[in-house]
Amino acid sequence: MGRATCEADPVSQINVDARGLRCPLPVIRLAAAARDAPVGTRIIVLASDPAARYDVPAWCRMRNHELSETTEVCDPSGKDVDPAQGACLPYLRFVVVVCPAPPNAAGAGSDSEAPSRPT
Repeated sequence: MGRATCEADPVSQINVDARGLRCPLPVIRLAAAARDAPVGTRIIVLASDPAARYDVPAWCRMRNHELSETTEVCDPSGKDVDPAQGACLPYLRFVVVVCPAPPNAAGAGSDSEAPSRPT
């Protein structure tokens, strides 16, 4: 998505099925999966909450992870079939690649000799 990929070899994969969960739970589950995942790990997130379309990309930007794919899925043989209508209920499939954390800007220049308060 406009920047170098974060993938490393070999790539591991984590699946997060957040279908049926409402905001903010899909992003909370994604964050928990990414917390200790090594760089290059692909996290596949399935979410039926419409807010996830906006929340997952925003979380990726804030955490410096790469959102490599977003697709709408409708699997008529899966658990997301509405028995009353006989039709599948669509959900979103996100592919998030874990990237290294950016350098911490806080404390930049803290090695300077200048006092933090006027003397």
